[in-house]
Amino acid sequence: MAKPGLSAAVLLLLLGCLSVSSVNADTLLSAPLNVTIREIEVNSAVVTWEILEGDPVIGFAITQQKKDVRMLRFIQEVNTTTRSCALWDLDEDTEYIVHVQSISMGGSSPPSEPVLFRTPKESEKMASKSPDEVTMEEVGQAAQLRAGELIIIVVVLIMWAGVIALFCRQYDIIKDNEPNNNKDKAKNSSECSTPEHPQGGLLRSNV
Repeated sequence: MAKPGLSAAVLLLLLGCLSVSSVNADTLLSAPLNVTIREIEVNSAVVTWEILEGDPVIGFAITQQKKDVRMLRFIQEVNTTTRSCALWDLDEDTEYIVHVQSISMGGSSPPSEPVLFRTPKESEKMASKSPDEVTMEEVGQAAQLRAGELIIIVVVLIMWAGVIALFCRQYDIIKDNEPNNNKDKAKNSSECSTPEHPQGGLLRSNV
């Protein structure tokens, strides 16, 4: 016959195992799904993924590795609901392998299926760029050129306005002086003319 103390200890042990299993089942995460690499540039890319609905995810972890190279880059972020991450400082014309894991309060999920991608060469990127495609740098340069042209136009207009104002002022001065000049001319002409005799006729001398 089993002792009562031993039976109670076995029962508590079984209950503890069941509770631990329940906690592990509740906190177990599924690996991220549909991991995709987008916006692949010469030195950067963006990785996106999805998670199962209901998973208590509070963050993510990403491992980035060059193909055939053991060195890894580890990116981790918590307290976020984002489902994408930028990969930066990549080498051109290089293959990379990426894994994504979800993070919860209880730990991390298994890694996702590996995703392989290759960054393009600088020459390939320039060749694939359409003539109508404009980068942000080119937009900034065009904006600076337009601003410089506008400044030059404004300065030229201000100079022309100053010249016109000066011309109008000189014209007004000349116009105001014309009546005085006419009066002076008339006065000078009257002083130089022969005086007339009030009785008229010519004076005769007595012989």
